[in-house]
Amino acid sequence: MENNARFLTETVLRISGVDPRKCMKCGKCSGTCPNYDAMEYHPHQFVSMVEKGQIEKLMNSDSIYLCLSCMACVERCPRNVAPGKLVGAVAQMKLRQQDGNRKNGNHIAAFADEKVPQQLLMAAMRKYRK
Repeated sequence: MENNARFLTETVLRISGVDPRKCMKCGKCSGTCPNYDAMEYHPHQFVSMVEKGQIEKLMNSDSIYLCLSCMACVERCPRNVAPGKLVGAVAQMKLRQQDGNRKNGNHIAAFADEKVPQQLLMAAMRKYRK
């Protein structure tokens, strides 16, 4: 693993507090993901790719923005690997790299109405700064 990839991997692991080596590749995290069909990389793939040091590939994927932050994958994991935390850490690394956001609060308000679940709004506000 080259130095930059090693640095990015160590940073993601430090931010998330997750040990991807504990994953037994059962796929329960991906099986419970409500946004599975929309994501390019699924929760179990995130874990595997972080373990392999493929952080830049993940940072360039829209999957980090498509994760609903519902943490269903975290609840379902029998080994407490917490794929959702890895997704969040990779997204945070992307934001640090960009020194900003892909979207802002105005983008969120454009699709929000009284029928939008509060969980979605809270997840969006965690991902995007005002």
